[in-house]
Amino acid sequence: MEKTIDRYQKLNTVLGKENLKDRVDSPYDFITIANKGLNSNAIVHFKVYFDLSQKFTAALLNLSEPTLYRLQKSRQDLKRNSSVQLLEAADLFLYGIEVFESKENFFKWLHLPNTSLGDIEPQELIEIPGGISKVRDVLGRIEHGVYS
Repeated sequence: MEKTIDRYQKLNTVLGKENLKDRVDSPYDFITIANKGLNSNAIVHFKVYFDLSQKFTAALLNLSEPTLYRLQKSRQDLKRNSSVQLLEAADLFLYGIEVFESKENFFKWLHLPNTSLGDIEPQELIEIPGGISKVRDVLGRIEHGVYS
């Protein structure tokens, strides 16, 4: 439980405290924040923190690269679904780093086909609706020593 609370607090660093309009104590707060509007500058913080490409970030948020570029430049609030997707992705990445004990190991794992995911690479799955929860489930099994 303590790790989870620390992870939610770390979201302030990952997305930029100034971009979050509320405190995050649970995944339900993602919806509250998304309804109030998550500033698109959070995407810039997210990309820099995890050293992600524009292409991967756009795919992750179900946006075209030009749309992502315009959003980043405008510093306007994201739509609710993009906000939730960004919050969930940031939380997933922090959880994965926690499970694998390093950013490098987690990102290597993201690019390896996984039997538990039907031999799909986790990074491919997180780009589609519902994929983040499936990858999170596998990370939970790994964390608890269940073969995955």
